[in-house]
Amino acid sequence: MLAAEGRQRDALSGSGRLLLLYAALYGGYGALSPFLPAFLETRGLGPSEIGTLLSAGMLVRLAAGPLAGRLADRFGAVRAFLAAGLALSAALTLAFLGGHGFPVLLAVALAQAAATAPLAPLADTVALAGSRDGAAYGRIRAAGSAAFIATTVLTGTLVGLFGHGVGPLACGLLFAAGSALTRRLPSAPAPADPGGDAGGGFASLAADARFRRLLLAAALVIGAHAMHDAFAVIVWQAAGIAPRTAGLLWAEAVAAEVAVFLWLGPRLIARFGPERALVLAALAGALRWAVQAQTSWLPALAGIQALHGLTFALLHLACLRLIVAIVPEHRRATALTVYGTFGLGLASALMTLLSGSLYEQFGTNGFWVMTAASLAAVPVARGLSRIR
Repeated sequence: MLAAEGRQRDALSGSGRLLLLYAALYGGYGALSPFLPAFLETRGLGPSEIGTLLSAGMLVRLAAGPLAGRLADRFGAVRAFLAAGLALSAALTLAFLGGHGFPVLLAVALAQAAATAPLAPLADTVALAGSRDGAAYGRIRAAGSAAFIATTVLTGTLVGLFGHGVGPLACGLLFAAGSALTRRLPSAPAPADPGGDAGGGFASLAADARFRRLLLAAALVIGAHAMHDAFAVIVWQAAGIAPRTAGLLWAEAVAAEVAVFLWLGPRLIARFGPERALVLAALAGALRWAVQAQTSWLPALAGIQALHGLTFALLHLACLRLIVAIVPEHRRATALTVYGTFGLGLASALMTLLSGSLYEQFGTNGFWVMTAASLAAVPVARGLSRIR
């Protein structure tokens, strides 16, 4: 009886620490990512140097994320890798404050990119450890999205008062807090890795038809966000929408994301299953970009911004449910880092490059290509249920 009560207290304590961990992790992202380009400008970098630094960091993440996930699985030490990664990321983010000039800041940025690349997938692996369906994940991830909003707003205010050094400082401190929280999470038994297949995690995932289809569906739906992320505010301002209103439209999208993570998403998946939830996310994306292609009427924009909860949060929840179902736990960190790197990150990067040309040539009609990409994900997602 006492042992059972102790385990329940540990579980509750672990859940609370996971919530705080996600708040620290995504709060750190919110404190740094929107303000890093402006910080780099204050340290003497020009536009081309900033662009080079950011793109080089993106390339480093493509390699570092899956490698760290595979090593974490290989050694059965996901929590230790996450704690160490957060601590190293904290130190390297704070190192921005001592950097001046392009060579030094590029070196810091590349090292920081490598350290931060696996953080979110490893945190997801920890949150999903021992889970059969990932049902509690939405509440935990909602804490991260809410923290991102809060720290972005707070950091923006503090930057106005104290300068752009606030961003790296706040991010570094939050990552350090996340590392401490990770070390205090309840221990979980490391999943066995049958056969000790060094490097076999990647080969096994590549051979899994369901995982490949999941990755493609996620890449199409998330990649279709690229034109919105790059040009929406430009389109809105050209239509006479004030910057403050544009900010409120972005805030609405993130609020919808939190609502889906916290409440609606788990209910939709419980009712329809993750495959159909993926289809719903793809259809919501097609509708969202089709409307954006045709109008910048404010009520219409307010309506489609709410769809972000489906086009991102529901998609992410459905993908994680499927990964839990089809990938053995001893390969889960590998799967989640591959999903985060290629299904989300690389797809967004490639579609962002395409979006520049589309917007330059076709203006808002380029959003029809994003509509087509979302629709292309529908048959891919539907095919998941036919593969066993």
